Amino acid sequence: MQKILLLLLLPFSLNVTAQQTLGKLTVEKIMRHPGWIGSSPSQLQWSADGRQLYFSWNPENGKADSSYFVGIGDTQPLKASISEKQNFLGENSKIYNQAKTAFAYAKDGDIFYTIIKTSKTQRVVHTTDLEYNPQFSFNDSMLVYTRSQNLYGWDTRTGETTQLTRLQSGAGASRGNTQRAENENDQEKWLKQDQLQTFTILKERKQKREATEAYNKKLPKEATLETIYIGDKNIQNLSISADGLFVSYRLYKSAGNNKGTIVPSYVTETGFTTDIAARTKVGEQAGSSELYIYDRQADSLIVIKTNDLPGISDLPDYTKDYPRKLADSIKTLTKRAVNFSNALWSPKGHSLLIDIRSQDYKDRWLMIWNKAGSNIKLADRQRDEAWIGGPGNFNRGWIDENNCWFLSEASGYSHLYTIDINTGQKKSITAGRYEVQEAALSKDKKYFYLTTNETHPGEKHFYRVPVTGGKAVRLTSMEGSNEVVLSPDEKTLAILYSYANKPTELFLQENAPGKKGRQVTDKAQSPEFKTYAWRDPELITFKARDGAEVYARLYKPAVQVANKPAVIFVHGAGYLQNAHKWWSSYFREYMFHNLLADEGYTVMDIDYRGSAGYGRDWRTGIYRHMGGKDLTDQVDAATFLSDSL
Repeated sequence: MQKILLLLLLPFSLNVTAQQTLGKLTVEKIMRHPGWIGSSPSQLQWSADGRQLYFSWNPENGKADSSYFVGIGDTQPLKASISEKQNFLGENSKIYNQAKTAFAYAKDGDIFYTIIKTSKTQRVVHTTDLEYNPQFSFNDSMLVYTRSQNLYGWDTRTGETTQLTRLQSGAGASRGNTQRAENENDQEKWLKQDQLQTFTILKERKQKREATEAYNKKLPKEATLETIYIGDKNIQNLSISADGLFVSYRLYKSAGNNKGTIVPSYVTETGFTTDIAARTKVGEQAGSSELYIYDRQADSLIVIKTNDLPGISDLPDYTKDYPRKLADSIKTLTKRAVNFSNALWSPKGHSLLIDIRSQDYKDRWLMIWNKAGSNIKLADRQRDEAWIGGPGNFNRGWIDENNCWFLSEASGYSHLYTIDINTGQKKSITAGRYEVQEAALSKDKKYFYLTTNETHPGEKHFYRVPVTGGKAVRLTSMEGSNEVVLSPDEKTLAILYSYANKPTELFLQENAPGKKGRQVTDKAQSPEFKTYAWRDPELITFKARDGAEVYARLYKPAVQVANKPAVIFVHGAGYLQNAHKWWSSYFREYMFHNLLADEGYTVMDIDYRGSAGYGRDWRTGIYRHMGGKDLTDQVDAATFLSDSL
């Protein structure tokens, strides 16, 4: 009987072993659902108290990712229960008051207020309307939130709610036809006097009305909230200053005559092709935006005008290539259309940092509006004859009431700058032939935390640098990509780490240089995935015909096979980096390169002109000539391969 059982179990065991061995790579194996590779953690969120890190993960190969969490001192992550998931409050959801004694957050369409010392949480509103965007204002005495595109304030001391704005769609009621004009002619004046003399009742009504009006004028007036009509435009970025005196908002109007494109969806549950609505075609008319500041005390509206921006009428350099057209353009110079990005109030609410960009993408102006004056003042202008862009170009903020910070490619690489808004003095905090890809200010406002590729264009590391400038201290050490989410107390780094042939895993590390990360997850590589020796591609450079250094990945066969040609892979997406040291978002292409190398081919994967990670000149290297340097980089790669391999 035991022998029979052994024979019955043996094939099953062999089948399990076979299933967990990848064997020879094939396109069919590569193109399976990516779950066969393993499960990597994603969407990191620290809990509000900073004791736990929540993330999405699927180690049990379920139908979808689930929520997991790990404590600072824990060794194993745990799956969150339904109640734990529902009650979870992420640190990023909290908005603190200036005194750091309380915080607010939006959840399930309502607003909540928590006093930190007592841990007492109060539900500010409980309605069927959507309330969101909590902000502390009026020097911390009021919690302001948005409902139906208007601001409401909840007094933290009395619990009283006050409507702060009355923005309304439409053009307002027309009064032109409801009352006759006051400028009466002589005939109308005689008729009016005759009516009052003839009809006693009219005379009595007039006397009573005038007496009532005179009495009412003597009564103290309650402040009324005037309606601001916005026409057919959409309200965006509604925000109040910390002192409660000013409200800023953006009005956006989409271009009315543009036609949207559609993308056919062929694989559907019904078997019928459906249409997916997509964007308009490139070159269509752009929408327009305006920025307003509402002075609540004066009950007046300030329009941020852009006609006097430095260089607002400048023509692009390419117009010099067309002398006749240039002459006509110079005669009829016009103010360029612009768009406003989200405006940011200073900590005390005295100033507003305004990001304005020309619709032709040639200019970005950082402007300062101060409540002491009515005009905006230039803080920084970045001009790019190709187009404004690069990593972190929307990264900006306030250090204190007098200093702000931003990222700019003005030097040719994305770097961090600070500026004194009173003196206009600008200071470069970082510099060099590398990119600052992300920046954030520490809670004590003494440091910036940065993600850069300083060590190598194909690596990402986390740094800390003093706000006043100086040497940046590197905090991560693992070769590859280190994407960091800092804990609320800024003592712990949560790191999503990957390498060229190792999918992403989660690590926790003390926030100090030289510390080693502790691995939390280990399911990014399935048993089947591990049975194959995935290549660590060689990162090389070669010279293009114009002398530029081009970065590339090189996949070599274990044994060179005669008459096997080389393959050059051209990554898509244009502005994307693929010659790097982390797990590729093009993971199937990476696997296919391994397959080709197994078959004796040499594969080269190039970050040609237009790719990300190498600064402004590389990013814009295809400007006005796609099919130029981006193509010759591929041809030069072929020459390099034939000459050197």
